[in-house]
Amino acid sequence: MFESIAERFGTIFDRLRHGGKLSEDNVKEGLREVRKALLEADVNLQVVRDFLEKVSAKANGLERIEGVLPGQQVVQIVHDELITLMGEADSTITFAKNGPTIILMAGLQGSGKTTTCAKLAKMLLGMDKRPLLVAADLQRPAAIQQLKILGEKLKVPVYHKDGLKAPDLCAQGVLFAEADNRDVVILDTAGRLHVDDELMNEVAQIHSRAKPHQTWLVIDAMTGQDAVTSAKAFNDRLALDGVIVTKLDGDARGGAIVSLRAVIGKPIKFVGTGEGMEALQPFHPDRMARRILGMGDILSFVEKAQGVVDEGQAKKLEEKIRKNKFDLDDFMGQLQAIQKMGSIKDLLGLIPGLGSKFQGLNIDESIFRKYLAIMRSMTPGERRRPELVDMSRRRRVAHGSGVTTNEVQKLLSQFEDMKKMMGKFGDLQDLAAKLPSNEKLTPEQLANPHSFMPNPNRLFAEREDKDALKKYRAERKKKMKAKKANRR
Repeated sequence: MFESIAERFGTIFDRLRHGGKLSEDNVKEGLREVRKALLEADVNLQVVRDFLEKVSAKANGLERIEGVLPGQQVVQIVHDELITLMGEADSTITFAKNGPTIILMAGLQGSGKTTTCAKLAKMLLGMDKRPLLVAADLQRPAAIQQLKILGEKLKVPVYHKDGLKAPDLCAQGVLFAEADNRDVVILDTAGRLHVDDELMNEVAQIHSRAKPHQTWLVIDAMTGQDAVTSAKAFNDRLALDGVIVTKLDGDARGGAIVSLRAVIGKPIKFVGTGEGMEALQPFHPDRMARRILGMGDILSFVEKAQGVVDEGQAKKLEEKIRKNKFDLDDFMGQLQAIQKMGSIKDLLGLIPGLGSKFQGLNIDESIFRKYLAIMRSMTPGERRRPELVDMSRRRRVAHGSGVTTNEVQKLLSQFEDMKKMMGKFGDLQDLAAKLPSNEKLTPEQLANPHSFMPNPNRLFAEREDKDALKKYRAERKKKMKAKKANRR
């Protein structure tokens, strides 16, 4: 997501941050490059002009902040103005006090409107709501069946009656929702390949009959300025309350999302970031600005992780790592959790400082599926004790997972290397626990950290394992004897 624009901004900002003394000339040069980057990302021309005027005015009146390089201040100005350009976060859904809340979803064909309706229903289920989907897209033959299939997966009812026109169908759908005690109605209306009078008249009639509380436009990020143009046309003819931008995971440029708020003056409510039903997220302008500028988005990364990691399981896993008892069952669970979080490349892009390093890199995510297949072909006992997997077992596992014995061995070897690294994690945690806080340190100790840092060699000896303690003491004694012998 945003690979092209993030890469360009990364190069520009590196020059501004590390280019030595900041002058009017290199600010102008930097902003000229920002202009090119925005236009190449398909941001609206007028939006770019207005944006750069504001940035330039603030950069020219820059007040020096002690301890902060002027180049870094310019980067901060661009960042702040980009957030302002995309508008304030507004992903709230105002629910009706009486009767069901009605949400009308409009948009062109191919924008992902039907799938987005299902994703929205999934989100509402998480809010303890009882949604109803109304299949009123009568232009695309497969739309009704598609919505029914998605509704069945979510266990959300889908209302449709053959022979009715879309406005009548939506009005009856609302009545059905009231009778069935549904608190939200999502109207999936028809789209066309372009904005025309027939499309707008139908949506206007549905709006008049169903009286929606919210009217949201669904647009495809990958169509760039065409998406912004169609959004403006809809907004001119229909009272929109917000926009949902889909297929953001496939848009390397990001121009549509930057231009939208400035052009139509309506908030971006949610963004679609994948094919899964859970891949509809609230729009956060500040986080999006950081990603566009190549600064990462650690908050979204944490939220994704929290969504798939159970706190109790995480504590058990940490304890296993501390005791060096991490096994292939645990490894398999971690790979499954990572897969649920989405594309690895997208995840790396959320981590500050990492996204730009993986630009253009083709990350082969099939290795995760292969490793999962190998581990599923093992018995529970083999996953708990990988050392049991000898050559005959490797042949069986390879045959069961459709890989070679070398690939099974590669997984086992990599797991052992990883386990050795994790084994040091417990020692590091013990070491960190023994460090005093800064408030407890004297100036002399701060100047000489070695005076208070515990000896890592003693950490192992201080554990409760008596056998390990005896072994440690015996080895220590042996080393001391060897040293004395060498001195003689």
